[in-house]
Amino acid sequence: MSLSAVLKIGGSLGRGDGLEVLCREIRRLGERFRILVVPGGGEFADQVRTASTRFKLSETTAHCMALCAMDQYGYLLHHMIAGSYLTADLPSACQATEAGKVSILLPSTPVLQYSGLPHSWHVTSDTISAWVTRQADCRRLVLLKDVDGLLGAAPAKEFPSALIPELTLDQLAAHSGGVDEYLSCYLASAPLETWVINGLYPERITELLDKGHTTGTRISCS
Repeated sequence: MSLSAVLKIGGSLGRGDGLEVLCREIRRLGERFRILVVPGGGEFADQVRTASTRFKLSETTAHCMALCAMDQYGYLLHHMIAGSYLTADLPSACQATEAGKVSILLPSTPVLQYSGLPHSWHVTSDTISAWVTRQADCRRLVLLKDVDGLLGAAPAKEFPSALIPELTLDQLAAHSGGVDEYLSCYLASAPLETWVINGLYPERITELLDKGHTTGTRISCS
């Protein structure tokens, strides 16, 4: 049986009070679904950005350091998701989900050794989690962020931006913000069902896994 979903837990979710609730729900979901978690970078990656500017780091150096920042966030998530399995080995991570454990992948080693992804700030945890999803032979990637999904232009300043329920890859390539700049390019070669949803509402993850739809943005590769 293949993985039910790869969940990328965005670093922005670690800046508020919602991460603990999210992690509890993911632990419960791990009892019913095979779930692999890829950590974002969050405040750890922000420190790399600061160092990159200060010390004029090469893109490769910054890329490696940002991947290590994702590892750091992974250790935090392991602490917060009770009973989770933490590893840098993707096959082991997938296998552990068969026993009802949520697996958390420390991505720096497999990504640097095998991915071939460009060393650039255009490639962040969004594209990296898509690469992991493809390597794990999983068809569903869920990008958990602190917004409801990808947003369109607001019709007027006094109105909030509207949620975009679905985007094609061409539309994603033309869209600005919300996900990293390289994601549309990578998804063009990886036929994944990709969702961007708000991790501050963990029930939306449950709805997606149970029913196949929820509030958020679905990125269609077809």
